[in-house]
Amino acid sequence: MTKIHFRSYNPNQIVLFPQRIDENISSDDPVRILSAMVDSLDLSSFHKLYKDSGRSPYHPRMMLKAVLYAYMNNIYSCRKIEKSLLRDIHFIWLAGYEKPDYRTINRFRNRVKDEINGIFTQIVLILASKGFISLDVEYVDGTKIESKANRYTFVWRKNVERN
Repeated sequence: MTKIHFRSYNPNQIVLFPQRIDENISSDDPVRILSAMVDSLDLSSFHKLYKDSGRSPYHPRMMLKAVLYAYMNNIYSCRKIEKSLLRDIHFIWLAGYEKPDYRTINRFRNRVKDEINGIFTQIVLILASKGFISLDVEYVDGTKIESKANRYTFVWRKNVERN
């Protein structure tokens, strides 16, 4: 009978992750596109929201990247974003291994809620200029969507246009 040789397994080793965490993120991953887009945005309006006294805040560019990437992945809870910043390699890379807690993330979202519309506009314009989206297409149709809550509720075209 032959002896089976397993790969070595030691979860208590000193270095468990690679020296560069971005080695495990592919070059065409959406997180890299988001990071490059946020790096090209004009965030000068964010600087007036901060005071020059007190503890140094997290960089608004890093916080914006984390929040936008969470939104891209249907994560809206500050506690889930905080957990993702500790567990998910994409979030860890985006944040540069910074670990803001859920209160800090919530304060950031509340602080920039007026500026965020301008950020979304900038992102749409960047995506349009790169050819990822088109701005000349508008979809309005008379599709009827049956609801499980009420079988007789439909969404009509005039209601969509009105609202």
